[in-house]
Amino acid sequence: MIGRAPCIVAHRGASGDHAEHTMTAFEAAVAAGADAIECDVRLTRDQHLVCLHDRTVERTSDGTGAVSELDLADLRAMDFGSWKAGVPATVVTLDELIELTTGGPRRVQLFVETKHPVRFGALVEQKLVATLHRHGLADPGASDHPVTVISFSASAVWRIGRNAPQIPTVLLGEASHLLGGGAATAVRAHGIGPSITSLRERPDTVAKARAAGRSTYCWTVDSETDFAMCCGLGVDQIATNHPARARAWLATG
Repeated sequence: MIGRAPCIVAHRGASGDHAEHTMTAFEAAVAAGADAIECDVRLTRDQHLVCLHDRTVERTSDGTGAVSELDLADLRAMDFGSWKAGVPATVVTLDELIELTTGGPRRVQLFVETKHPVRFGALVEQKLVATLHRHGLADPGASDHPVTVISFSASAVWRIGRNAPQIPTVLLGEASHLLGGGAATAVRAHGIGPSITSLRERPDTVAKARAAGRSTYCWTVDSETDFAMCCGLGVDQIATNHPARARAWLATG
């Protein structure tokens, strides 16, 4: 039985069917009816925020090297799509993803994960906040904010809270760390982000977070059984590689 519908978050876009973090994956997520898109961001050598998960490009492209040691032009010359579905694709910048999520007829939220440890340290969060301000997405007067910043790094969450307290944050990690150790409280995170494995082991995490005034973001949920469990527990945001399936499960739940 599903009460209030959760926010369906497309993890790296519709990455179950398309190469992750490509425009094809992001566009497919929007078409599938995802409420939000999750992306990881890293800084290039010339300090552009790009949507990439790994420290290096080997797994998801035909190139080599660390993202932090490559310029945007270097990444533009690489193919980030053929490894998954045989369709070439270029790297996507955060600016381009924001244009997609804000330029269509339907509002799509963004969950932006900053990766750490990284060569540029706190500069990642500084650049992210500046980018959101440039797009008008860091308005302190906004309600139901269109962008949430998430991270496994408590320091990163703290930096966002210090520099842009109006932007919602989620501290990712295991339930015992998030609640038992009080990490989320220490950095004033708006929400916690346990994995689906952690949530299976500690389903009371959701109720405890709610009692503490925090939302719950669960990753990465790709089975109908897990999705139903999250809905039953009242998870607020469910990240999945298959947003179309999640939308169908929600419709029949």
